[in-house]
Amino acid sequence: MSLRTRERGSHAGHRGPRSPAQRPSRPGRRQRPPRRPSGRAVAVRLLAAVLAIGVVIAGFTDGWGQEASAEPAAQAFLLAWQQQDYQAAASYTTGRHPVVAAALADAFTQLDATALFLSMGRIVQHGDTAEAHFSASVNLGENGHQWTYNGRFGLRRSGSGWKVEWSPSVINPALGPGERLAVVTTVPPRAPVLDAEGKPLQVPSPVYVAGVRPASLASPAATAAAFAQATGLDATQVLGQIEAAPPRRFLELLTLDPGSYSRLRRGLEEVPGLQVRLTRRRLFSSRASQIVGTVGTEDSSVLRSEGAPYQPGATVGLSGLEAAYQRTLAGTPTTEVVVENSSGKQVSVLRAWQGKPSAPVRTTISEDVQSAATRALGTAPDAAAEIVAVQPSTGKILAVAGRQAPGQQLPPGGALDGHAPAGTAFTIVSTAALLGTGFSANTLVPCTSVTDVGGQVFTDPQGGSSVVGATPFSEDFALGCPTAFAGLSRRLSDSEFRQVARGFGIGADWQLPLPAFSGSVPMASGDGQLAGETIGQGVQVSPLAMALVAAEVASGTWHSPVLVTQPADRSTRQQAPLAPGALRSLRDLMRTAVTSGSAQAADVPGEPVYGQAALIPVKNGRHSVWDSWFVGYQGDLAFAVLESDGSPQVSAPALAASFLTALQGSLAGPQAP
Repeated sequence: MSLRTRERGSHAGHRGPRSPAQRPSRPGRRQRPPRRPSGRAVAVRLLAAVLAIGVVIAGFTDGWGQEASAEPAAQAFLLAWQQQDYQAAASYTTGRHPVVAAALADAFTQLDATALFLSMGRIVQHGDTAEAHFSASVNLGENGHQWTYNGRFGLRRSGSGWKVEWSPSVINPALGPGERLAVVTTVPPRAPVLDAEGKPLQVPSPVYVAGVRPASLASPAATAAAFAQATGLDATQVLGQIEAAPPRRFLELLTLDPGSYSRLRRGLEEVPGLQVRLTRRRLFSSRASQIVGTVGTEDSSVLRSEGAPYQPGATVGLSGLEAAYQRTLAGTPTTEVVVENSSGKQVSVLRAWQGKPSAPVRTTISEDVQSAATRALGTAPDAAAEIVAVQPSTGKILAVAGRQAPGQQLPPGGALDGHAPAGTAFTIVSTAALLGTGFSANTLVPCTSVTDVGGQVFTDPQGGSSVVGATPFSEDFALGCPTAFAGLSRRLSDSEFRQVARGFGIGADWQLPLPAFSGSVPMASGDGQLAGETIGQGVQVSPLAMALVAAEVASGTWHSPVLVTQPADRSTRQQAPLAPGALRSLRDLMRTAVTSGSAQAADVPGEPVYGQAALIPVKNGRHSVWDSWFVGYQGDLAFAVLESDGSPQVSAPALAASFLTALQGSLAGPQAP
């Protein structure tokens, strides 16, 4: 035997929605228009017809009409019950027909069943009494759970024939008077994303919770319809949740952030019986939004596009680590078939399917470093800027902070995945390549206003040095002189230059859980293009890629970036492509750039700061803006600052100083050698 009942969803307390066509009849209940039966429903009817024939045949083979057997009555009752012909099923019982029909209908409404299969078992008959055994298999809907149990009921013979002795235990042996079956789905609370110290990166923020007390609703159907119209959810699924929930308990239907609530407020105010409560939860705001990402709740379009049924308490990661670790952070629900008494108190658990608890994801983000980066961005409110910091000795990402600003938009992708022009910040890599050829940092290299390499003309925006032929390379580096580097590029081959860039991790295959860009250096087609690449022309990088360049200079070893420690990211390391002497020269040059070059604004008290700056004109629609870089390190902290501003000034070093000052020496790691 097979029965198709209503389709419904599930929620943090009970499972819910079903379509109107599947809604069983109830005495005094307004009926909805039927819909065309599905393929499964047709199959159910065919199977029922076959079983009905089987009942007749069984009657003849058992001597039906010769002996008063209880079997035909038991089979007819089960068949009518399974076919949702509750009035017919009630007629085979000793109970009041409206009461029995309503009890059978309500049982499967409350179970949120989508299908029922009943199988006749043995019958033990003693004179005018009998006991029939059967097995039931209930499909509990979208979670795919199949609840199977064995039932039994008594029969007695009277003048009108055999009748099922009615009591709630006919539905299930565990049911007593005034009790009901229910499916309780418990959604685990979403676990947090943690920083390196184990503290949640999410911060408590305002949350609006819309819900109802089912017992107080004048018309659950009207409430469900109005709520669905206001939110775009499915009305039948919402109604199923309301009907299946404990009637006197507050049922949370939807969780909203302030912006979403403001958008839906007018419609929600029209929902009869709906209550909206303002609370605070760690859900929508975080201390590292580029890393943590965002979360959607019950009305998320992502859930709908995936075909997930409406389920109060459901959350889904939309971006960042929230999306990358959705299954870990959300866990899976626990589903229980329970018995409840008339007051809604749970009496017993008949079957349970244990879900998987949610688990936190632990990152490498440092509370102190992240806080310092965030505060530093507040000192430049009119500029778009990003700060990313890493630990040179390990490659751990300590902070990722960013902010866009009208008219000064940085490349999409943020500090990890943005594709930005490197400019003369890339001269750290170019200098490493030159030093690897035996070039000495003490060499006098003129910084001319104009130079031609391979037919390509390079100019120095600052007009070049006033002392032609007597400029030491340290000054060229400190000022980021493009003509000096363009001329020196003749010492390099394209393969040598690209090999050194790869040694700094440019173009490496990082194993991060989030999209991240390690940079790219095009293959040079001639001397002119190679000269341009030495000053960052055509080179694309992310702030994270440049922070790792500085980290390699600081530690002498390249480490792949690490963001998550639980579950752990895979990390690799390799030696810097420089001999110890060349590495010391590069550090000295980066220190000079901070003490007397274009990065002087980054020179703060405390441990020495090393770095390089850059200023790059960038087209932004019809307007030109200026991207400013500072790439450097202090002790065991390497970082990159990228700032977009409307004025042609090297502003990133000053923002770097604000970052280091805000940090206030909380990372007093050893100075790099």
